[in-house]
Amino acid sequence: MYVGWNMITNLITISPETSVFKAREMMDHHKITHLPVTDGKAHLLGIVTDRDLRQAWASPATTLSVHELTYVLQKLTVDNIMTRKVVTATPDMTIERAARVLQDHKIGCLPVLKNDRLVGMITSTDLLEVFLKALGLSEDTRRFSILVRDRIGIVAEVGKRMQEALINIRSIIVVPLRGHEGVWQLMVRVNLVDFPTAVDSLKSAGFKIVVDYVEDVTPFLPE
Repeated sequence: MYVGWNMITNLITISPETSVFKAREMMDHHKITHLPVTDGKAHLLGIVTDRDLRQAWASPATTLSVHELTYVLQKLTVDNIMTRKVVTATPDMTIERAARVLQDHKIGCLPVLKNDRLVGMITSTDLLEVFLKALGLSEDTRRFSILVRDRIGIVAEVGKRMQEALINIRSIIVVPLRGHEGVWQLMVRVNLVDFPTAVDSLKSAGFKIVVDYVEDVTPFLPE
C-alpha cells in the first residue's frame, strides 16, 4: 500500500494572504484541521493547523473586545502563523513509512508532493482507516491469535490447515509478542461462521490459540 493510493486529492488550500479569521471559517465549514498554503500554482509554502489557529486566538489580543478581536484576526494573515518547514511525503512512500514519519514528528498530516507540486495529503485518520481495512475488521468476522516461534514456513502451515478446513482467511497480521523474544503473534481473522471450525482445526494440529484477552500468556507460549 502506498500513499498515492490512499491520499486525499480534492484539497482545500489557501494563500499566504488569507486572513486567520477566514482560515478558521474554512476549517469549520469543511470540518478539517489542516490547510496547505500554496502560491496558487501548487507550490507548497507552508501549512496551517487547527492548533495554530487556536494559539492565534489565545494571543494577548484576546484581551480586546469581541469586535476588536474580530477586526484584528481579519487583518492578521496566515503568513504570520503558518509552519514553513513542512514535513512531506511522496506518492510512492509506503503507508507504514508515512505512519512512522507522523509518529516520529508528532504531527497529524503529510502534504504529498510530486515534482515539487502539491498533489494530495494524507492524515493520521486516513492511515488508521487503511490499517483497519488491512486488519479486515467487520461485524461478520472474528479473530484469534496463535503464539508461535519465529521460524520459516509457519504462516504457510497455518494457511494449509485453513485450506484443508475450507476456511477463507480474511486477514492475517504477524507481530512480535512483547516481552517474549522469538515469539510471534499471528492474528488471524476469519468469517464469524467459520470461527469455531478454524480454532478447532488449528488446535487439533497442535497450535495454541488465544481467542480472548488473558493477562498471563504463559500457558499459550510455544515450546
